[in-house]
Amino acid sequence: MLKVKSVHTYYGSIHALKGVSLHVRPAEMVALIGANGAGKSTLVNTICGLMKPNKGIIEFQGESIQGIGPEEIVRRGIALVPEGRQIFSTMTVEANLEMGAFIHRRNGRQVESDMERMYERFPILRERSQQLAGTLSGGEQQMLAISRALMSRPQLIVLDEPSMGLAPLVVKEIFRIVQELRREGRTILLIEQNARAALQIADRGYVLETGKLVLQGDGATLLNHREVQRAYLGKGARQIWDA
Repeated sequence: MLKVKSVHTYYGSIHALKGVSLHVRPAEMVALIGANGAGKSTLVNTICGLMKPNKGIIEFQGESIQGIGPEEIVRRGIALVPEGRQIFSTMTVEANLEMGAFIHRRNGRQVESDMERMYERFPILRERSQQLAGTLSGGEQQMLAISRALMSRPQLIVLDEPSMGLAPLVVKEIFRIVQELRREGRTILLIEQNARAALQIADRGYVLETGKLVLQGDGATLLNHREVQRAYLGKGARQIWDA
C-alpha cells in the first residue's frame, strides 16, 4: 500500500533522512522505532506532505505522492494522528470530529453516521461532545485525535507517538485501541519511542537511527534483538530495557 524508496529529506543544511526505504502492506501494522532525533517525525511529515523529499520515491496504492500537499494526501487515503495530538483545543469535541471529515463535508449523512461510530467506539467522547477539546484529559485527547483521523475514512492510518506524555495506564488503553484497529483489518504505520509496546503488537518493524534504517524484521524478532536495545535506547541501555 505504501512504498518509500531511497528518500532523502533536509532541514535546511541538515540531512535528516538518508536514503530511507520501507513499505507497508494492506491490513498490516508496521512499527517505526527510534530515539529522539532519529528522524521519525521527519519521515512522517515527508510521507504526509508536510515536507518535501529532496530525493527518492514515495508511492501510495501504486501512485507517486511525493511533493503533493497534505490535503491531497488525505484525499488519497492517508490520515495522520500527529505527535502531541494537535487537536483544536478551543473547539468542541464534535467540531473536531467534523474537521476530520472536512473532505466529506458535502455528504452530511455520511459525516453524521461516521460521528456516531466514533461515539460508539469512544463513549466518553459522546459525553464530552459539547466540551472544549482543550479541557479533555490527555488520554481523551488522544482518543479524539484518533477519531478525528478516522473521520476521513483513511486506507492508511499514521500514528505518530500516540503514547507520548500519557500515564502508564492510559498508554495501555491507547495500545489496546491500536490493537483493536488492527484487528478490524486497518493498515497502520505506528511511530513510537516505546519500542517494547510497539513491537509487541506490530507485524513488522523498522529501527531508525540518525536518519538511517539500521534494522528491520518481524515484531517478535526485533523485540528480542540485542541491537534494538542499542539503536533505540543508546549506550548502556540494556539494563534499562531489561528492567
